[in-house]
Amino acid sequence: MAPKKERMPNDQNDSWVVIMADSAIDVQSKDSEPTFVRLRNPSTDQASLYMLSGGGDGVLQLYEVKAFEEDFRSWFVGQIVQRDGRLLFVTPMDPLYLILPYLIKSGKEDKFQPVAQMVMDEDFPACTKLLSCTRSLDSMHHIADEKEVGSLKFHRYSREKTMDWLKKKVEKTILVLKKRNISVGQGVKSTTYIQLKIESGSAEENYLRYAHGLISEYLSEDLSKELLHHLQLPEITSPTETEPPLKKRKLSDKPVEAGEDYTKFNSEDFVRKPPKKMTAAQKTLAKVDKTGMKTMSSFFSPKVKSEKK
Repeated sequence: MAPKKERMPNDQNDSWVVIMADSAIDVQSKDSEPTFVRLRNPSTDQASLYMLSGGGDGVLQLYEVKAFEEDFRSWFVGQIVQRDGRLLFVTPMDPLYLILPYLIKSGKEDKFQPVAQMVMDEDFPACTKLLSCTRSLDSMHHIADEKEVGSLKFHRYSREKTMDWLKKKVEKTILVLKKRNISVGQGVKSTTYIQLKIESGSAEENYLRYAHGLISEYLSEDLSKELLHHLQLPEITSPTETEPPLKKRKLSDKPVEAGEDYTKFNSEDFVRKPPKKMTAAQKTLAKVDKTGMKTMSSFFSPKVKSEKK
């Protein structure tokens, strides 16, 4: 992993601190350079920021962009201070998660259609690039029925295949959690991180719920509930330690909300945001004549002892 990647549009004071794999920016040509795009978030149905990057063969890789941010934080970048204190994480993402909502919507017609006809969005025209991502078309059989007519392929959303595909995603997630010895649910105390002895059956359910919560970060609420029932897990009515992390989202798990101004990541015409307006009290204080006044720190400075003659 590269420790830092900086993007400087036109001013050395405008940069972002990004953590991503070197392969994300190791491109073969200028036409396949990393590009930030606005796409419909499959969980929130709102605009979020993603990145597309690829080689010279025209095949793209989709990356999700998430931000870790805290109040009153900035970065030292070289010899300057960057006031945008967010830390952006760029990680590979399965494009089927973003394609799935379009198939579900078109599946209401219950007929086979060309996938390019289903994955269309006037609000997010860049969604068509998802079909050029690595293994997108080759993986469609995981979430849709396929029919070939001559050299053409037609697809129709399949709930059964989708549930089986998502279940496999959950099972693979559990294997990774166990392999890395990550305790979840009631098997760990959050204050001391001391693992407790619990029944194996309960531990398996904790892992199942936790993995379901992680996968649900990329699903709509309805689809998340369908998956919960497919996994034969009852719904939890009150928050507990075993509840999926979807409802206990950490700050670092927030998707980057992509407003209209987020094209600044790709543009050389980035304009810095104006400073926040001063309050009435701050304006009044700024007008006060401070001539002859001592600073607050001077009252706490150590006194210099005079030498005795």
